[in-house]
Amino acid sequence: MEVVYLFCEPDVVRVPYLQCNHHLFSRLFMQSRAWDKSQRQFLFKRDKSAEWFCRMLSGIPFVLVDKNASSPIRILGLKGYPWKELPREATSLPTGKNALSGSRPPEVKYTMMGPRPLPEKFPEHWRAKLEEELRARKYSLHTIRLYVHYNRLLCRLLQKPPEEVCGADITRFLASVEKDREYSASSINLAISATKFFYKFVLKNDVSREQRRPRNDKRLPVVLSKEELSRIFALENNPKHRLLLMLVYSSGLRVSEVVALKKEHIDLARNVINVRMGKGRKDRCTILSEKAACFIGEYCSFYGIKGWIFPGLPPTRHLSIRSAQNIFNNALNRAKIGKQTSIHSLRHTFATHLLESGTDIRYIQTLLGHANLRTTERYTHIARRSVLQIRSPLDSIL
Repeated sequence: MEVVYLFCEPDVVRVPYLQCNHHLFSRLFMQSRAWDKSQRQFLFKRDKSAEWFCRMLSGIPFVLVDKNASSPIRILGLKGYPWKELPREATSLPTGKNALSGSRPPEVKYTMMGPRPLPEKFPEHWRAKLEEELRARKYSLHTIRLYVHYNRLLCRLLQKPPEEVCGADITRFLASVEKDREYSASSINLAISATKFFYKFVLKNDVSREQRRPRNDKRLPVVLSKEELSRIFALENNPKHRLLLMLVYSSGLRVSEVVALKKEHIDLARNVINVRMGKGRKDRCTILSEKAACFIGEYCSFYGIKGWIFPGLPPTRHLSIRSAQNIFNNALNRAKIGKQTSIHSLRHTFATHLLESGTDIRYIQTLLGHANLRTTERYTHIARRSVLQIRSPLDSIL
């Protein structure tokens, strides 16, 4: 169980480096100015700042350590774990003047909540064989993890080992995750692919061959306007974050591709980005904006970049995809853009703006790395009609 420690002193609250929770550390680092680099800890004043931090810990257990209090150690935030605290008021931190004070909390009794987790029914030797078959076919590590996850989930929810699973069981499993977990059509399709692979190539008993796949949702991508993009770039003061967003939009990169960029992948002489091992393990070249090229040169020189363009924590690894998404979400909030979207929308916006400027759709297909032109053609549905030379009949009447 991950636990965060808060050391309470008369004026400040110290939170040492949150190595146990990198996601929380990234959020705090981006949204606060409380990071003390020399001591590798966050320092919050014992006021509203500390209350804000405790709200950030929603769902994460944390320990208050205050040697001057009548109860020197208090454990809070256990809600959501197998143990439930009663009364509920004891699970949250007091607010106002009593926040983080040493007042003794009310007596807490513990009781079990909900059923125990279901035991695993997917044996380790089958997991090893499944991983071996996937690696032999050069599947990506991400796909391997997902295929193992869905086969484990199937056996755990059915409470059957793989040898006892039949076709009707798989149908029941898919109906269950759609109803109880609200899986999308793409997630159900992925679960079907995972089970089909295991039972056909590993267990050699293709019980899922009759399983029908659901139709995928055909949703149009969300696109940002040029004015919205200008606000995002203008309000982003962090050079690393600004460059990341600029590259995703100006070159049409996937988030997995932009975080994995190295300095050697950037050809400043030709204004080209060489994408290595993109989706489908395919290399491709895409354009590099002149403004982004100048920014990259200054950025690499100032920060002494030699390997990863966007180093993470630790610097020997690149920035995580989740961190990149958080950077985009914070930029949206800063620019007060209310669209429900993700960082991948910058790639959609790149393609749409190229199409609206008159670029041939086949060139756009090449830049995006689409194997099928039909994937690129969906952007014609959201490009502005004036660029496509289509006029509404109403314009010829009024």
